[in-house]
Amino acid sequence: MKEAPGAEFVAVADVYEPFTERGREWAGGAAERYKDFRRLLERKDVDAVLVATPDHWHIPAAVLACQAGKDVYVEKPLTHNIREGRKIIEAARRSGRIVQAGTQHRSSPHFAECARIVQSGELGEVRFVRVWNYMSRFPEGIGHVPNSEPPAGLDWDFYCGPAPLRPFNAKRFGPTFRQFWDYSGGMITDFGTHRFDTVHQIMGVDTPLTVSASGGRFSMKDSGEMPDTLQATYEYPGFIMSYETLDLNAHGLGGRTPGMKYYNARGAEDRPHGEAYYGTNGALFADRIGFEIYPERDRVKRRRTNVDDATSLHARAFVECVRSRNKPPADAVTGHRATLIGHLGNIAFKTGRKLKWDAAREEFPGDAEATKLLGREARKPWNLI
Repeated sequence: MKEAPGAEFVAVADVYEPFTERGREWAGGAAERYKDFRRLLERKDVDAVLVATPDHWHIPAAVLACQAGKDVYVEKPLTHNIREGRKIIEAARRSGRIVQAGTQHRSSPHFAECARIVQSGELGEVRFVRVWNYMSRFPEGIGHVPNSEPPAGLDWDFYCGPAPLRPFNAKRFGPTFRQFWDYSGGMITDFGTHRFDTVHQIMGVDTPLTVSASGGRFSMKDSGEMPDTLQATYEYPGFIMSYETLDLNAHGLGGRTPGMKYYNARGAEDRPHGEAYYGTNGALFADRIGFEIYPERDRVKRRRTNVDDATSLHARAFVECVRSRNKPPADAVTGHRATLIGHLGNIAFKTGRKLKWDAAREEFPGDAEATKLLGREARKPWNLI
């Protein structure tokens, strides 16, 4: 985003002073530093903001930015819970602000081509879609450290914000925050959200009918809370989507093609992340940097292609939309519909049963226990929206 023509970062905000200093240096050294992002939003010379906080602060910061008249780019996952999605959609509509979710697959031409292939019928009838995210954190995981005093320069109360105020623990701060329900939804919302948005784009859908999930924290003995093994099944109109995430093995799928590049591949044969669309004429396997078509009895031609990561395209698209006022590649509605898929999987995992989803009302009909998990009451005084 910083490299987009004419874009300049003039201010940075973070609850941890060393991070604001790093942000100032990254921005070029002249940016103003703030601990409270609300002071940044008061500036009249700021047109737009990039929200790259831990997940539980995404929507409070984004909604307040809209209220302050700023356009907003929100990193994925858009929300910490499903109820927050409605709040950012309503805030964007009331304010007329541009809100773009950081699901950069939407800006990649090769995924648009995949959508054309599937929706044209070239692949035949697609009744099963598989999505996977694999990595190995075994056996150490995030480890264990005792609770302690926060480091100098960190406002821990502000960091917890709308989440419950817990004793400071270094594992709850920094990149390992995604292993705690207070701040995140784990791998299914962190990595899965990108691919759920792509499934919606390629299959031409936006919501499932039912969801079920199973898994557990079977082998990891660290302080994390997320399942190390999780499988979720979603029924969409006309097809089934299976999502898998595993923290114990990074192989994912095999089946590498010589000369092809694969996203985040580490070994010689692994395919740790991606999605597969199984049609009656052939199977299409895709990830962030390419796709392949495998014919079924020669009903389609073998095809493969590699592309560059579209993150820079997505970031620049946001800057262009700020200027043009055109609809962004992944607006608040699109981002919400992709993000809630991971949340639905987590709710099904927590309840341990198959759930029916009413997309119009955004609730589980007749299921008070599951409906209660759609959101949470923000901790005062951080219930800002």
